[in-house]
Amino acid sequence: MCHAPPAPSPTSETWRTEVVSPAAVTFSRSMLRRHVGMRCLPAGVDESDVEVLLLAYEELASNAIRHGRLPVHITVTTMDDGWLIDVADDATGCAPAPTIDRDPAQGRLGLHLVARLCRTHGWWTDNTRRHVWARIHPGDRRGATGAGGEGLG
Repeated sequence: MCHAPPAPSPTSETWRTEVVSPAAVTFSRSMLRRHVGMRCLPAGVDESDVEVLLLAYEELASNAIRHGRLPVHITVTTMDDGWLIDVADDATGCAPAPTIDRDPAQGRLGLHLVARLCRTHGWWTDNTRRHVWARIHPGDRRGATGAGGEGLG
């Protein structure tokens, strides 16, 4: 569904990076892990929620590298009850499109995975950037049932 994510509070902490390759995504994921580990976790969040954050981060960032247009800017915002990941690239002319009816061995299921892991997710464009986002709430992984949130496609 094409809409902006919920707005963070004015006191929300943000972490930003730019990635230009798959190796940069992997490196930035380790930097995000370090960043999260040095901060107090949002209320109700535990280590399994951090793993959901890191997995959703890597899937969205990797998709932007493979299917978007450089540069890819990523912002992770700590919210009162979890995190918001916003991945922006220059591919404003096309919507993110989850693959349908594909053998999982062939890959390209990242958006489906994010939809299963995160209750709320979506995409939107501004004048120059396409943003794909996901909200990680406490317990999202434990509550994953396969029901999509707000839709990535």
